[in-house]
Amino acid sequence: MVHRVVGWSTGTVGRHVLAGIDKHPDLELVGVWVSNPDKVGKDAGELAGLGRELGVAASGDKNEMLALKPDCIVHTAMTDDRIFEGIEDLISFLEAGIDVVSSGPVVLQYPHGVLPEELVARITKAGKDNGSTLHVNGIDPGFANDVLPLAMTSLSQRIDEVRCSEIADYSTYYQPVVMQDIFGFGKPVDETPALLQPGVLSLAWGSVVRQIAAGLGVTLDEPLVEKYERGTTEVDLDIASCRIAKGTAAALRFEVIGTVDGVPKVVLEHVTRTHRDQMPDWPHPVGGDGSYRVEIKGEPSMTVDFSHHGENGDHNDSGMITTAMRLVNSVPAVVAAEPGIATALDLPLVTGRGLVS
Repeated sequence: MVHRVVGWSTGTVGRHVLAGIDKHPDLELVGVWVSNPDKVGKDAGELAGLGRELGVAASGDKNEMLALKPDCIVHTAMTDDRIFEGIEDLISFLEAGIDVVSSGPVVLQYPHGVLPEELVARITKAGKDNGSTLHVNGIDPGFANDVLPLAMTSLSQRIDEVRCSEIADYSTYYQPVVMQDIFGFGKPVDETPALLQPGVLSLAWGSVVRQIAAGLGVTLDEPLVEKYERGTTEVDLDIASCRIAKGTAAALRFEVIGTVDGVPKVVLEHVTRTHRDQMPDWPHPVGGDGSYRVEIKGEPSMTVDFSHHGENGDHNDSGMITTAMRLVNSVPAVVAAEPGIATALDLPLVTGRGLVS
């Protein structure tokens, strides 16, 4: 069965979504929504950088897209700086009876215990009342810290701690709002950025910790524990997103920790550099400039390092592709899922079925 799909946004992830839908034998691209007026009327193939037309022109009209009555919207619009506005957008799609697969807000990867219960209930009701389903995922939060670590735990006899890490150089990552305003790179170290305000790390990545705990049947202490340390640059840096002046914030390491009786049991860690030589004592990727790591302490103790890179060799580019394709390849499973919010715990195994060249 071929599912009719609308691609919602054509930015760093969205353009790969369009290419992915085009390659997927069970999906048909029927619409593209864009926020930039300069993109309206352009063909989806051009926006995806495919070098050929797909016969679908971009539109900035939300109602026009909903009127297409697609089976699913693959939503990748920026929500990091507009979390609750983004949630309202997703609710409106559900209320229109349309299934949604989205890259954000990432808190919806597993919102239980993170968002207010009345908001979770409202989203669930919008889906159940209109026969529609919402699934939020990607690579992180997403596959690297939900399906992958939980699959690994199936090999365990005893689990003492599960730690999921992203270890990456973000110098080639283009997202100025995230890098400057949210992470605080290029800002004075005595200025606390949005991400490091109390409770924000638990809002952004607490869903990861709580979903792993739920998958293991563990009740965590409240609240989650947040830890971080920052590093500066000794030289001026010009990275893809911004300029980082000597002496300003240029590296960040943080943890969101779920404990049981005060003992860490589930840990989400990020090690983010803007140059590979920064903070040499922090963890390093197993190869290249970026990787994900899952460590399970117990019997037996296990470690998996998961690295990726695009055809151009860049891990940030392939990070956008892996995020996009986790969404695109999930569409058939989400369309078939029960209405409401579907987390990774609710879906069957999602594969790259039909994509072997």
